[in-house]
Amino acid sequence: MLAVLLITAILDVIAQEAGSDIYVYSQHSRDGTGKFYMGREIAQVMGHRGASWLQRPEREKKERTDLLLSLLELRRGDIVADIGAGTGYFTLPMAAIVGPTGQVLAVDIQPEMLAIIKERAQAENVDNIVPVLASELDPMLPDNTVDVVLMVDAYHEFSYPREVMIRAVSALTENGRIILVEYRAEDDTVPIKRLHKMSIAQARREMSAVGLVLDKIYDPLPWQHIMVFRHQ
Repeated sequence: MLAVLLITAILDVIAQEAGSDIYVYSQHSRDGTGKFYMGREIAQVMGHRGASWLQRPEREKKERTDLLLSLLELRRGDIVADIGAGTGYFTLPMAAIVGPTGQVLAVDIQPEMLAIIKERAQAENVDNIVPVLASELDPMLPDNTVDVVLMVDAYHEFSYPREVMIRAVSALTENGRIILVEYRAEDDTVPIKRLHKMSIAQARREMSAVGLVLDKIYDPLPWQHIMVFRHQ
């Protein structure tokens, strides 16, 4: 625990030296970190021990992940960054959609998650997935190379959302898109913990801070918003 606190303190210093003095710290709630960004408490990260929940068999039926994939409007040859890729639940099917001329960058801060993705890709003979070990401050994506950045139920857990999004925006091509999928905070019937949800208003506020505008909203999914952002 001491080591974790020390690493967190070091990262905070790095962020502040980079000009990011935008976080507020207070008493944490049950599922929160006590770190606030633009009025939102950042949620605790679901670790690799929760991998089975990401791959639960009922997920497609309950969340209509098949419909989500179709609404991404991916094209053959696209370069896609799946930030917070987890077990690769979306990484692998996206790799099939973009085809051999495309590529999916599976971005995660947990090497254990990337190991799961590598194993799954090898088992399914998928060779257009590139695992990327990110840091809490940087998704490690090259500038001007990515057509689509996808974040599914992940952004609300980012310890340094401003820094990560600045780098993600830099990685976009001229007509690139950032697609944010989050459980609807406006809907109390969505059976997800409060800090693991996000409203459209909050998402728009945070994306605007890094130069993005809300281009489209898709809301046909049972529980989640699909929000598409582009360069201003």
